[in-house]
Amino acid sequence: MIDLRLLREDPDRVRASQRARGEDVGLVDALLSADERRRSSGLRFDELRSEQKSLGKLIPKATPDERAELLKKAEQLKSDVKGAEAEQNDAEEETRRLLLQVGNLVHEDVPVGGEEDFVVLETHGTIRDFGAEGFTPKDHLELGEALGAIDVERGAKVSGSRFYYLTGVGALLELALVNAAIAQATEAGFIPMLTPALVRPRAMEGTGFLGQAAENVYHLEKDDYYLVGTSEVPLAAYHMDEIIDADKLPLRYAGFSPCFRREAGTYGKDTRGIFRVHQFDKVEMFSYVAPEDAEAEHKRLLDWEKQWLTALELPFQVIDVATGDLGSSASRKFDCEAWIPTQGKYRELTSASNCDGFQARRLSVRMREGKKVQPLATLNGTLCAVPRTIVAILENHQLADGSVRVPEVLRPYLGGRELLEPISK
Repeated sequence: MIDLRLLREDPDRVRASQRARGEDVGLVDALLSADERRRSSGLRFDELRSEQKSLGKLIPKATPDERAELLKKAEQLKSDVKGAEAEQNDAEEETRRLLLQVGNLVHEDVPVGGEEDFVVLETHGTIRDFGAEGFTPKDHLELGEALGAIDVERGAKVSGSRFYYLTGVGALLELALVNAAIAQATEAGFIPMLTPALVRPRAMEGTGFLGQAAENVYHLEKDDYYLVGTSEVPLAAYHMDEIIDADKLPLRYAGFSPCFRREAGTYGKDTRGIFRVHQFDKVEMFSYVAPEDAEAEHKRLLDWEKQWLTALELPFQVIDVATGDLGSSASRKFDCEAWIPTQGKYRELTSASNCDGFQARRLSVRMREGKKVQPLATLNGTLCAVPRTIVAILENHQLADGSVRVPEVLRPYLGGRELLEPISK
């Protein structure tokens, strides 16, 4: 959540951020009003409690005649204190409710606009000219089925649309990707983590996924658990309600987990193959840093993502995501989009988000430096979202005979295989 003190000191900045996101600007004034009620009701409660305590000290010393009057006053004060406490609690609850609806302040350098208003920052690699090579590229599903690597028909039979099986070399390719990604992250100083896929409401709310993203979250109502859409959630909540000494920062974790997303609002989009699915595995980088180090860490996460995609020998571009396409927790987000030959465009493979102190305030994760205790900053970056990475590898590294060249970085994890070859009929 945003800092209430900043809201009071510079409400126009918060209004501008909400406007840039395409979110409700009126929330700012409602929140200011609720915060004023919270503070004034808190002062009234404190004053009445102080008066009540003072009166309590007078009663034992009073004469019988005075005591009767004081006891009468004490009864009234008791009622007033109870009322003031209820008013304070209501005001605090309303303030928190509204505060949870306000998105993080967008970074001043973020391009303003919607999904298509991103800015391309960098382009890497060379897009293959399949025509010059003498063949038309096949899409990942046709390749995957010929390789015995992907089975969407049985996935749909068992679980419905947007589910799939990875079989044979497809399963081996996923394991190779995960192991190679974890190896890179570990070499960079990340602590590998296997995280829970089910979390309590506070963890999901604390990371910002029960706001604008709630429609894409799976909720198990009977047990009041949520299925995570990314290991960012359990990684962010890992240090919930803790104070971390500044000299232990940065803390960096690489989480591997299954991820579950409803993909609400995407009816008819990417229905073929495994690009947009309800369940997938992912390796996610997550950093806890001092606030002043957040921007530098954001660039480091992006550099690690670029290193990974370069090692996979994929052509890709880096974009600065526009304000209207940011998640509520991110102040800025960079996406790496790989070229998908049969779509003729770049598609998102990884993203890196700077959440500043937004999630830390919601989850009460703080840092201690000397006598000062304050929220720290959290950042997250996708290293490998497995199905989309498989899509990019199959399509970009396919050969005319239907086989697929294995990037060198993955060969040690695939028993030295240089090619994935079609199953003989």
